[in-house]
Amino acid sequence: MSLAFLLTTLVVVATPGTGVVYTLAAGLSRGRRASVVAAFACTLGIVPHVLATVTGLAALLNASAAAFQILKYAGVAYLLYMAWATVRDKDAILVEEEGAPDSAGRVIVRGVLVNILNPKLTIFFFAFLPQFVDPGQPHALPRMLELSGVFMLATFVVFAAYGILAASVRSHVTSRPRVMAWLRRSFAGSFVALGAKLALTAR
Repeated sequence: MSLAFLLTTLVVVATPGTGVVYTLAAGLSRGRRASVVAAFACTLGIVPHVLATVTGLAALLNASAAAFQILKYAGVAYLLYMAWATVRDKDAILVEEEGAPDSAGRVIVRGVLVNILNPKLTIFFFAFLPQFVDPGQPHALPRMLELSGVFMLATFVVFAAYGILAASVRSHVTSRPRVMAWLRRSFAGSFVALGAKLALTAR
């Protein structure tokens, strides 16, 4: 495992994006357990992108403008929906008992969708992994899967750390109505900004 791969992975994972925003919201609203579940869900959402890369689907996505645009705007639509739901639903960021049974499923589904509906992640893997794998080697595929596993592990650890940090301060912020309103608008604005960024990016 090269140091360059580990450093690049940490920089990419630690850079705030949709997964980080979602995990922070989960930590603030439902506590540490939910933040870890959200981190796991976002990590799970990486699996389809890894499979797409190792099976060559990323090449098709990169070559087909129509396929890329369809997936991209599906992601944009979902981010805008997340923004609208966050502003509309005052319970979107609300203190609950940690591990509330009726919220775990929603946390997982939304977390998985956040990363599945991101075509840039597939393109990232398609452009990123080959730099650290020699295609001429007989074990190139296992090597790609190994590196992908490391990337996913780093994603889970970093996202969980973000979420647990948010959960540790939730009692100090969620008891203040003005702070809660500001948080809802901030998270909604973040989803809109990320959606706009995705919409404006080219392949």
